Amino acid sequence: MASATGPAPGDGELTGSDLLPPSIAPISVEGRTLSAFDVGVLWNDLSLGVLVLVTGGLLVPALGLPAALGAIVVGSVIGCIPLAAIACAGAREGLPGMVLFRPMLGRTGSYVPSLLNIAQLVGWTSVEFWAIGRLANALSIKVFGFDAFWLWLTLTAVGCTALAIGGPVLVVKRFLERFGTWVVLTTGILLTVALLLSGSIASVWSTPGNGGLPFWLAVDLVIVMPVSWLPLVADSTRFARSERGVFTATFVGYGLGNAWFYALGALLILNASAVPSADGVGVAILGFAGAVAVLLVLGLVVGELPNAFANIYSTAVSTLNVVPRASAAVVSVIVGGLASLLALVFTMERYEVFLFLIGSVFVPLGAVFLADYFVRARGRYGTDLVFGPTSEGFHWTAVVPWAVGFALYHWSVPTGPEGWVAAVERLFTGAGLPFPLLGSRLGASMPSFTVAFLLSLVVLPRRRPRGG
Repeated sequence: MASATGPAPGDGELTGSDLLPPSIAPISVEGRTLSAFDVGVLWNDLSLGVLVLVTGGLLVPALGLPAALGAIVVGSVIGCIPLAAIACAGAREGLPGMVLFRPMLGRTGSYVPSLLNIAQLVGWTSVEFWAIGRLANALSIKVFGFDAFWLWLTLTAVGCTALAIGGPVLVVKRFLERFGTWVVLTTGILLTVALLLSGSIASVWSTPGNGGLPFWLAVDLVIVMPVSWLPLVADSTRFARSERGVFTATFVGYGLGNAWFYALGALLILNASAVPSADGVGVAILGFAGAVAVLLVLGLVVGELPNAFANIYSTAVSTLNVVPRASAAVVSVIVGGLASLLALVFTMERYEVFLFLIGSVFVPLGAVFLADYFVRARGRYGTDLVFGPTSEGFHWTAVVPWAVGFALYHWSVPTGPEGWVAAVERLFTGAGLPFPLLGSRLGASMPSFTVAFLLSLVVLPRRRPRGG
């Protein structure tokens, strides 16, 4: 039986009449201890972080503040709908995200998004470690005159790995609800008040953007944050007592926090004329927030820890879909160590490309899943579809809309290393097509999602769920 605090270490034998691996089997009734409020607290906290502030800063000054705020609202609403829907599916089935893909892609086919998810999560963990370490180091230099990024990075890795081994129930009940989420909420409120009292909003409100970022491309930069959580969200909501309220809790909790911190990031960067990076955010706050600046930066450090925890934890869960007998604790330690090494060489120049690459993979994949689960299977899989004979193998029909959506994303917004972008350009221009599509004015998320969803309705078979 899966534990109430996280995935089983994977060291037990297959049990039960269906011989389901304990590490990825549906969570038992006894293990489902999270209320809708708990789910809302978790996903609100995961929406509040340094990297959200940083990404909000990427919208300005290319867009003026009014247009940036419009993109933030639109992107938060659009991105949180599929996030909340998959959260609901996880609560209904009691299964983690990568296991939910088995009826759609087949057991072997589900290994593909599992491995891609592991890759993006190791990347995200390294970025989180880098951001926390840089912010803590800026605070250390300010207060103590002590410059030791490597030390703060190490402490961050150890602490977040320990939280990941504990699992989401422990993190929500003992860390977030006791103090963690209240620290970051208080920090956000104080930062908002400090910005409002700075007197700069009136001046930056009327300052036009300097161009270079189409509105719908800016929306993509907002959508990508909730979309990056699509493969992870069910890993925690499978512990919900029931599906009731999970959609609303996830949508409202994450959506409000995402919009709030994106807007704060845009305001902060404009107010301080700072570079949109973790260092830039820290320096900006320490430069204008007066006596409370140190507490604000410290609060952001505390608030970022659960994001890294969630990435490490879900890396272990995705690994268990491929290797059910693996030890989740060992995987977590390996991920923490690898991400620490990558954080040492991370640079902010790679961040925006990283965001769009995540979107290109998981926006169309989310569309295919939503079409399969909520339309073709009418909102229910059951254990037979997930673990039975029909789930074996590789279901290539689901790859078609996923691949088309992926290609459309890269046609709309060229993304990736220079060699990859050049190859994609040659492919489309060689076919006599304009590149990029409509000059990227439509962004990539909406065209990719829409086409992948509609095509899925055509090519995917109807599901006949059996089993609880």
